[in-house]
Amino acid sequence: MGQNQSGMGNGDGKDDKDKKKRKAGGTSAAAKLPAVYPTSRCKLRLLRMQRVHDHLLLEEEYVENQERQRKAKAAKEGAGSDPDDRLADERGRVDDMRGSPMGVGTLEEMIDDDHAIVSSTTGPEYYVSIMSFVDKDLLEPGASVLLHHKSVSIVGVLTDDADPLVSVMKLDKAPTESYADIGGLETQIQEVRESVELPLLHPELYEEMGIKPPRVSFSTVLPVAAENAPSIVFIDEIDAIGTKRYESTSGGEREVQRTMLELLNQLDGFDDRGDVKVIMATNKIETLDPALIRPGRIDRKILFENPDQNTKRKIFTLHTSKMSLNDDVDLEEFIGQKDDLSGADIKAICSEAGLMALREADARTNGRLPNNIFMCTFADFGG
Repeated sequence: MGQNQSGMGNGDGKDDKDKKKRKAGGTSAAAKLPAVYPTSRCKLRLLRMQRVHDHLLLEEEYVENQERQRKAKAAKEGAGSDPDDRLADERGRVDDMRGSPMGVGTLEEMIDDDHAIVSSTTGPEYYVSIMSFVDKDLLEPGASVLLHHKSVSIVGVLTDDADPLVSVMKLDKAPTESYADIGGLETQIQEVRESVELPLLHPELYEEMGIKPPRVSFSTVLPVAAENAPSIVFIDEIDAIGTKRYESTSGGEREVQRTMLELLNQLDGFDDRGDVKVIMATNKIETLDPALIRPGRIDRKILFENPDQNTKRKIFTLHTSKMSLNDDVDLEEFIGQKDDLSGADIKAICSEAGLMALREADARTNGRLPNNIFMCTFADFGG
């Protein structure tokens, strides 16, 4: 029995030792950190995540501030603001969303209520979105639309069907020059007044006398001119598109001839009493196509020749009226010359004489020009 007890005692001692070993091993294993490789890469990732966390905190704070400011502004506007001010503010917001500058395109096809296909002036077509504030009723194929300069989305519709480039040709302010600023040319001035001025200002005079004014009015080729009637359309250097037709293999020449044919068609469709007049100017009338200048299309042809002696005298008097001339200046010597001087040549002579007098006065005073008026001498005119 004693042996049994001793044996049992030995077994219990072994179990206690195993428990102690397991307990010691478990404690050390729990306290021991796992090995992580590589250490530097994990630290770098931790820093990155901390940066992202800080950035998100800043964004959250910014959004909260914006929301508080928006609510405060809305409460302030709704407290007692003027409806006109609110309307102006909303229009300003729409203009901000439209952006500046804006492009112009053509609506090709509507895909749905919010998307469409447009073509730009440069050629390519785009699948674009339509902003919510755009009037959908005005959108139809072929309409001119305003495009955002970055996203190319539709931000507006041009209700005017005229080409935007035509607006550049409009003369908004009336010139200050009058017939009194023209030296001579009484006959030409009278013909211009009869052909252009009187039919626009007093068309009833022609009707009372049973005379039809010259048929030079627009109703189709330039809608802008018709909308702003009474108006005058001036085409300078008409020989650039109105030359005589001939067989040509060049694409550019064929395009010019097509332009002239379109002009002829428009001239044939003119109204007898239109409030739009057209004036064409050229230095080479012999090169124009006879079909363009025949009666019925262009009824009045006014020739501006080089001025005669009487006209030269008037032009010289006009340009020297504000100049201080010395007693030795004899304009009759220039007037009596046989050289064919045009009005532009006479103006250039007077302007050059003034510059020569100014140059001589500057040289005499070493750069300190006198306050009094200096005279133009005969030598300044090249005499």
